[in-house]
Amino acid sequence: MDESAEIPAFDADGLLSPADYELSFDELRNSILVAGPNDAPAHSSWDGQWRRQLVNNLETLTRQLWQVGIREVFADGSFVEDKDHPNDIDGYFVCDLRELATGELARRLNLLDPAKIWTWDPASRRPYRGYPKRQLPMWHQYRVELYPHVPGLGMGSGIRDKYGNELEFPAAFRQCRRNGKPRGIVKIKYGGQL
Repeated sequence: MDESAEIPAFDADGLLSPADYELSFDELRNSILVAGPNDAPAHSSWDGQWRRQLVNNLETLTRQLWQVGIREVFADGSFVEDKDHPNDIDGYFVCDLRELATGELARRLNLLDPAKIWTWDPASRRPYRGYPKRQLPMWHQYRVELYPHVPGLGMGSGIRDKYGNELEFPAAFRQCRRNGKPRGIVKIKYGGQL
């Protein structure tokens, strides 16, 4: 289901067509997701500078993941929608169960991050003014939340459908929270060089 680096125009609902769009960070910065849609007057408040900062933050965290052997990183959320100023970037990465369950993955990542933000412990969530949901440390530092995914486990994502049922990875990230419609997602192209 991978597509070329070309990101298509948003559909009538402001979503990307359902697919996995594999992009390098340079390609992502030059895509519609940062530069904005071509119809400039309709998107005069498009915050490309903010979106570029979010991509820079995502790159920081992704490079840390690459350094510990993680190769599959996906980005989505309102960042991949026709929203002038997304609050953040949400996403997930594919990892090994043993490293996640033993805490070894978080330990190794925190050795790389100066703010030691790698945790998914609900007790680490803190409030942020004007937001009803408490946020993880990585969100407070980078405005990016990346969640671990172990294939085959049927892990819940923490994201709920309109009926209150918890959705499983990775399907939860491939649909719009607003209306439940399927949407595209960005797969970060592994850079290979750290």
